[in-house]
Amino acid sequence: MATQLQRTSTSDRYFAALAVAERRALHSFFDQHIVEDEELGYLALDEGDYNALPAHLAARVVHTIHGAMLDEF
Repeated sequence: MATQLQRTSTSDRYFAALAVAERRALHSFFDQHIVEDEELGYLALDEGDYNALPAHLAARVVHTIHGAMLDEF
């Protein structure tokens, strides 16, 4: 039985993380960050999960999407 490995390009991982961050931002008060990771490529992080991002993560942020929920009612 042959096994196929599915390889994902770096740009595919970036756009997948971007899509996740954009969806989360619509329903969050917190900014969504796309962080570059040596092993995983790119991943989306919610700033609310970390309070303030630790320096080792903040240094690897490549894009930020601002949270879209407003608390003005």
